[in-house]
Amino acid sequence: MENQPETTPATHVEFKAVILLVVMTTLVASFLLYVMYARGVFESTQRLVLVSDDSEGVIVGMDLTFSGFPVGRVQRIELSPDGKARILVDVPHTDAHWLRTSSIFTMERGMVGDTRIRAFTGIFSDPPLPPDAVRTVLRGDTAAEIPRLVAAARNLLDNLGKMTADDSPLNASLANVQGATANLSGKYGLLGGALGSDENARKLVGTLDNVNTLLAKTDQRVFGKQGVMDDAQATIVQLNAVLADARSSLKKVDAVLAEAQAVGANARVATNDLGSLRAEVDNSLRKVTSLVDEINRKWPFARDTQIKLP
Repeated sequence: MENQPETTPATHVEFKAVILLVVMTTLVASFLLYVMYARGVFESTQRLVLVSDDSEGVIVGMDLTFSGFPVGRVQRIELSPDGKARILVDVPHTDAHWLRTSSIFTMERGMVGDTRIRAFTGIFSDPPLPPDAVRTVLRGDTAAEIPRLVAAARNLLDNLGKMTADDSPLNASLANVQGATANLSGKYGLLGGALGSDENARKLVGTLDNVNTLLAKTDQRVFGKQGVMDDAQATIVQLNAVLADARSSLKKVDAVLAEAQAVGANARVATNDLGSLRAEVDNSLRKVTSLVDEINRKWPFARDTQIKLP
């Protein structure tokens, strides 16, 4: 019986190497496909162009975030003819609804950490952001703000130094306030502070005392016992008596006129009676005139009662 040729170990090693190579190639290809899928290579996207004055800190593959979640990825950075940076971002269609026509895009670069591109949408009822839309990025650079903050702080310190100088208006105002406080603590208190000194307050108080004394005398003379008001009341009583006499005289005149109209034959007698009655009425009117003149003479308010302050 003839012996069959034995398989050499080299043949098995070669076969195993081929199988291992195929498996490794499959694993690498699968990993690449998974990475490409995870990176959204096979996902349908729309292009968004962000325009900025400076693209420092922006790299390809950086995420565009919305509320902390990535909704887009930077695919390319290019320089436009006008010297501005154009950041091309691919946004998946599944996340495009977060971006609206009123959305705002910012690029923040802090003193520590990477640059971040963010999107903010306040009104979700606005139309969706169309493909190939071009939007300007608002920059917030903390490092760039430091020189401006230092300049503002220096200006603030300079103004503070001017305010606290010996000849500053603030110190002058404080001195005036201190003087006014000293006047308020004087003898006349608030009145002295308002008039500038206690001497002026003393003059005003003296003037007021004189005015009060004059008013008291005037009140006693006008409204006191046997004053002008008493004389006026007596005169009014006399005037009422005279008016009563005049009223009775006029009634007699009415009676005579009625009699004159009824009796034509006694016209002459009635005329004589009318003459005497007229004389009586004239006498009563003269009395009234005399009483009115007396009232005008005694009435105090017809005088010049103006009070002049010193």
